[in-house]
Amino acid sequence: MKTSADDPYHAGMRRLQDRFDTRQLADRLDEKLGRTVFLDEDRAFIESRVLFFLATADAQGRPDGSYKGGDAGFVRVTGANELAFPNYDGNGMYRSLGNVMVNQAVALLFIDFEHPQRLRVNGVASLHFDDPLLESFAGAQFIVRVRAERIFPNCPRYIHTLRLVTPSPYVPRAGTVPPVPAWKRFEAFRDVLSRDDPARKPD
Repeated sequence: MKTSADDPYHAGMRRLQDRFDTRQLADRLDEKLGRTVFLDEDRAFIESRVLFFLATADAQGRPDGSYKGGDAGFVRVTGANELAFPNYDGNGMYRSLGNVMVNQAVALLFIDFEHPQRLRVNGVASLHFDDPLLESFAGAQFIVRVRAERIFPNCPRYIHTLRLVTPSPYVPRAGTVPPVPAWKRFEAFRDVLSRDDPARKPD
């Protein structure tokens, strides 16, 4: 059921395309818009985003979706078909990036809510704990690199127009110390925090 470079649509996709008579449209869209290397406008769009959505699956194919946020530029296009982003401190579950340890297939969705636009990147991810990019991302635990296998924009017609009101104060930034999330001070979690968690320090 996997897609391939020759045919980006698997049998399930084809069945629905045939049911609703969209096979020719789907093929034309991929022919005109699908690509395996980033265009200059892809780079500009991706590196201007302050968030994206990440889809992963475990070794059995069970899916997980997550939100990733940071300051503009926290995702970088690092090669003709590669992008990279930092992993910041979270809740310690490592659901998404733990999945990458057993199933490297990922999908990223970048959206501009203020001027509706979106870009999808499907590819293969890997985790790098001694990556040279680490020093350029304050607060990064490690770097995730994604080799793109399919890059394509989507029609933005159903994207609601939204506006960024306040950037998150929790995003790691050079020269600042982000606040400790309140939930990490809860009695139920304080005794199981990681050894280096800032929440272990007294206020």
